Amino acid sequence: MLTHQLPRIAAAVALALTLLSAQAQQAAPLKREVAAKVDAMYPWLDKVYKDLHAHPEIAFQEVRTAGKLAAEMRALGFEVTEKVGKTGVVAVLRNGKGPTVLARTDMDGLPMEEKTGLPYASRAKAVSDGRESFVTHSCGHDVHMASWLGAARTLVELKSQWKGTLVFIGQPAEEIVAGAKAMLDDGLFKRFPKPDYAFALHSWPLAHGTVGFESGPVSSNSDAIEIVFKGRGGHGSAPDKTIDPIAIAARFVTDVQTVVSREKDPKEFGVVTIGAIQGGTVGNIIPDSVQVRGTIRSYTPQVRAKLLDGVRRVANGAAAMAGAPAPDVQLIGGGAAIVNSEELVDKTEKVFKDAFGADKAVRMPAMTASEDFSLFVNEGVPSMFFFTGVYDPKVVADAERPGGKPIAFNHSPFYAPVPEPSIKTGAQAMSLAVLNVLGK
Repeated sequence: MLTHQLPRIAAAVALALTLLSAQAQQAAPLKREVAAKVDAMYPWLDKVYKDLHAHPEIAFQEVRTAGKLAAEMRALGFEVTEKVGKTGVVAVLRNGKGPTVLARTDMDGLPMEEKTGLPYASRAKAVSDGRESFVTHSCGHDVHMASWLGAARTLVELKSQWKGTLVFIGQPAEEIVAGAKAMLDDGLFKRFPKPDYAFALHSWPLAHGTVGFESGPVSSNSDAIEIVFKGRGGHGSAPDKTIDPIAIAARFVTDVQTVVSREKDPKEFGVVTIGAIQGGTVGNIIPDSVQVRGTIRSYTPQVRAKLLDGVRRVANGAAAMAGAPAPDVQLIGGGAAIVNSEELVDKTEKVFKDAFGADKAVRMPAMTASEDFSLFVNEGVPSMFFFTGVYDPKVVADAERPGGKPIAFNHSPFYAPVPEPSIKTGAQAMSLAVLNVLGK
């Protein structure tokens, strides 16, 4: 019986091989076409990038930035809505029946001074927390925006090769982990088409031309620590007449690390960092209170819960050991970890490896920073957050060898991405990722 079926099986195999060959032949010209289009538009992208770099704005103040993105997207033919989630931008392009795909860029800069010395370096200023500060794109959001625009224009120019709906969003306030929530609260997925897939990219201190990704968690949960330890103030020469909150805070800072080193599974990621202690005025006065501020980072809900419980327990224990009143402990939830879709990453990995090469499209560890792109993911949208390199490969290689010169990381005042080819890679990667899930 099997013998009679052999011709049919052989025919089916031959058809499958023909289809695979046809798909491969289709994919090869497409990647070349995408690269050619991005190359041709690069002078425009470079101009936009340097303008955005020189004029950054902080969270929820991105008025000029949002206006520029909105104008560029309207010129490309998108239906654009501004002021979504305060300063957010939503650009929609419908092109027949097919999947809806979201591509996000973040728009805000950081309240810090740029020290790169670049000819287009930012000297912009803004009022942050009641104080005037310099502002710079030291996290690379200007690279993200330029890549996002490049992908949008590429997809418009290739409209004949795909079907579906594009939802390109410019998100405010990523740096304070508030912009995604603001856009969702303003009806992002009710006023506009809810995506079947979502993509976002982030510049990273890798060699330019490199695209990094992973399935599962790719960023951390983020929680803020705000604790006020209470004591009884008095003269520094008579500590026995006081309850010293500085000593209590010092004990807490030391002891809380045992939660990380002794209670958490050592194979799991978790960090507790104390970044600020404020209390007292002069050296011979014991204050009556001390404020401690910090951050907690983790990947999994289980580790997150353990660290939160441990911080609260250690704070109360430090106060109890000194006979002090219970401290005011606030553990403020921030961003949730981004968990990439395994299926979508696997699907996109093949395209990235084909376009950039197996040595340039690589799996990489999750970052320990947090990102509010996770809020879109947690609305039930299969998503992929990936990384693109921005530094000269020789500089990166030197930094990785023993004794090599370190390179500036994101949020450094010296963070200086190399625009070309970093932006080209970002635009190509985002274009190919989106095309790969749109209808043909």
